[in-house]
Amino acid sequence: MSENSQPEQIVIETCQTLADVPATAWNALNSQKHPFTSYEFLYALEKSGSVGGDSGWDPLYILAKDRDGTLVGGLPHYLKYHSYGEYVFDHGWANAFERAGGTYYPKLLGAVPFTPVPGPRLLVKGEDDRLATQILGAIETLLMQNNLSSAHLNFITPQDRHRLEERGWLIRKGLQFHWHNQNYQNFDSFLDQLSSRKRKNIRKERQSLSDRGIEFQQLTAEAITPAHWDSFYQFYLSTIERKWGGAYLTEDFFHQIGKMMADRILLVFGYQEGRQIAAALNFIGNDTLYGRNWGCSVDIPNLHFETCYYQAIEFAISHGLDKVEAGAQGFHKVQRGYIPCYTYSAHMLSHQGMSEAVQRFLRQENAQIIHEAEAIGAASPYRQSG
Repeated sequence: MSENSQPEQIVIETCQTLADVPATAWNALNSQKHPFTSYEFLYALEKSGSVGGDSGWDPLYILAKDRDGTLVGGLPHYLKYHSYGEYVFDHGWANAFERAGGTYYPKLLGAVPFTPVPGPRLLVKGEDDRLATQILGAIETLLMQNNLSSAHLNFITPQDRHRLEERGWLIRKGLQFHWHNQNYQNFDSFLDQLSSRKRKNIRKERQSLSDRGIEFQQLTAEAITPAHWDSFYQFYLSTIERKWGGAYLTEDFFHQIGKMMADRILLVFGYQEGRQIAAALNFIGNDTLYGRNWGCSVDIPNLHFETCYYQAIEFAISHGLDKVEAGAQGFHKVQRGYIPCYTYSAHMLSHQGMSEAVQRFLRQENAQIIHEAEAIGAASPYRQSG
C-alpha cells in the first residue's frame, strides 16, 4: 500500500523497511532522542525478525519528504493482523465487529512494538503541526482507500493527543505507575519521604535479599557483553513461559540492541553464590529510565521488586534522571513509590456504527480510569505534608 500527496511541496509515502531510510535522517526527526523511536531500536526489531515475516507486524512506515527528498517527518507504523504485543487492548472491539459480520484485521497501528511506553509517534522536524497533520491525513486516506476497519496510535504524547482529538480521533485513557525523582541525594533520602510503614516495608524487602547473600550488578555500554545477552534472553524466556507462553522478541533482537545502542541500556543482574539468578533490562532516555523486561531462575520473595524497581530508582538517583517508568500495569508499584499517571491512545474506526459503539465504551472506561487513579492517589505511600 502507498499514499502520495504533495501539498506545499511535501510528499507523503510509505516504506516497508527502515533499511531504505538512512539512520541519520530518521534519528534527526527524533529530537527528544527517545530510545524506542530511535532508528537503532526499530531496525533491531526488523533485522532480528521480531517484526515482519509471520509475526503479524508488517512494517509500513509513513515518511514525509520535502521537494529535495529530505526526510522531514516519519511515523513508526505497521499493518497488524492481530492485537498482541500492543498493551492497549482492543480484542473486545475486534470480536464484536466480527460477530456483526465485519473484518477487523488487518488494521493500521502507529506504535513501538511490544513497548508500552509513552513517547513521540509523529516525528516531525521542528515539531511542525503542518507536517504532523499531513501524516495523519495519510493514515486516514490509507484507512479509507484500503477499506480497513481501523487505525490506532498507541502511547502518544499530550501534544499528539490534541492533534488527533482535533481531527476526530477517539481518545482512550490508560493508567501506569511512574516514579518521580524529587532531587533525592540517595535511596535513603527517597525513603525518608515515604510513610513510616512503607519505608520499613521496603527496607525489610531489601534486607531479606541481602540475608540470602543476593547481590546486584548494574551494567551499561561496553560493560555489556554478548554473554550477558545470552543469559538475559534465558531470563526473558522464563518470564514469558510462566505468564504468556509466547516470546515476542527473538534472541537476536537483544544482541542487535547490544551492538547498536548499548550506551542507552542498563542491564541489572542479581547473583547468589556467584550464580546469575535474575536480570532486568532498562533503557536510558534523556531524563527517564525505562524498565522493560525481566526474568529469574528461582522463586525468591521480593526478588522482582529489587531487580526491577529499587535498582532502577538507585540508578535514576545516581545519574540525575527525573523519572522511572516501569512498564504497564502493576498496582503493587504504588507501595514502592510509583504513582499513577495517565497514558493515551487514539483510534479511528471506519464504520460509523462501530465508531459510535466504541465512543460510548470509552466514555465509561475513561471515567473508570479517572476514578481508579483518584482512589489510588488517595492511598499514596508518601508522607502527608502539614
